[in-house]
Amino acid sequence: PFPISTKQRASEAAGQGHKRKGLLSIFADHCSFVTGQRLRRACQVGELYSNLYSERTRWSLVGNFWRRFQSKHAPSGKLIAALAGVFMWENEKIQDEEIHRCGLELQALEAVKRLNSSNAVEQQGSGWEVVMEKKDFRVWKRPIPNSHLYEYRVLGSYSDVTPRQFFNVQLDTEYRKKWDSLVIKLEVVDRDFSTGSEVVHWATHFPYPMYSRDYVYVRRYDVDVDNNLMILISRAVQHPRVPETQDFVRVHSYQSKMVIRPHKSFDENGFDYLLTYSDDPQTVFPRYCVSWMVSSGMPDFLEKLHTAALRAKNLEVGIHDYAGVIKSGDANRQPSQDRHSGETTHTGGPGQIYA
Repeated sequence: PFPISTKQRASEAAGQGHKRKGLLSIFADHCSFVTGQRLRRACQVGELYSNLYSERTRWSLVGNFWRRFQSKHAPSGKLIAALAGVFMWENEKIQDEEIHRCGLELQALEAVKRLNSSNAVEQQGSGWEVVMEKKDFRVWKRPIPNSHLYEYRVLGSYSDVTPRQFFNVQLDTEYRKKWDSLVIKLEVVDRDFSTGSEVVHWATHFPYPMYSRDYVYVRRYDVDVDNNLMILISRAVQHPRVPETQDFVRVHSYQSKMVIRPHKSFDENGFDYLLTYSDDPQTVFPRYCVSWMVSSGMPDFLEKLHTAALRAKNLEVGIHDYAGVIKSGDANRQPSQDRHSGETTHTGGPGQIYA
């Protein structure tokens, strides 16, 4: 055989290089074609769902898909959510067990009311101490472990307003802007239609000389017809749509639980309520100053809430009925009107009537 020259070797290498480049080009064209086909298909499917379903239903479908992805790929799901700025409802939502425990707490404290003894809570060995005691209104506090803060508990009663009205006034963000002069901003930024939960951004004035504070919290509410209870739970979360700004001091530790038990029915005057509340206002003031502000500010807020409920009742202010359309003495499921979409939805999830 004749020896292969350097020029021949270079020519063969160039030929092989052109061949590999040609294969890569064909592969890239194929991938581009497949990707384009899938994108077009996805657009067609999206347009089809857009024509068939409302916005509320579409978001519900997306939410279901995202929850399935999270359950199967939890670690990667968290990473993708963080990178994409997606709120992890599956991790942050208020669980059914918390709703159930709230009802049990009220039932336990109703024994205190029957005994008519402000010392009954201390005798239970739970660490609560009396802060304030009036007719139909009691306030306790106890230290939060490993913290300089207190948790507060209010057991109260009203006889001149219906449970439904009091419950609705707490939840209606638009109406609160009218009766609470401290509100700077109050808006729902995200919703989980499968549970009726919402993420709320709330900015509020604080007493001088403190800066205004803002809260981002998830809330979930429930009307339990069988046990004659109305429950609202809120707690602080982080949400990618509401980053911290220099306009407000962000409160990262906040929780509120309200349980209402009607004396008779949801639409007749008279009910008892239990409010459990904790809040870290991010101040440099001494512990006793913060305790005084919270313990004095809470009764003031509840009285404003009560007045707003009376006004809504007497003037028939148009607020949304979060408790659904259940009527006094009627414990059957009925459709309720979704205020945001205008659709009629059937009860069966938190935030709607349980029958």
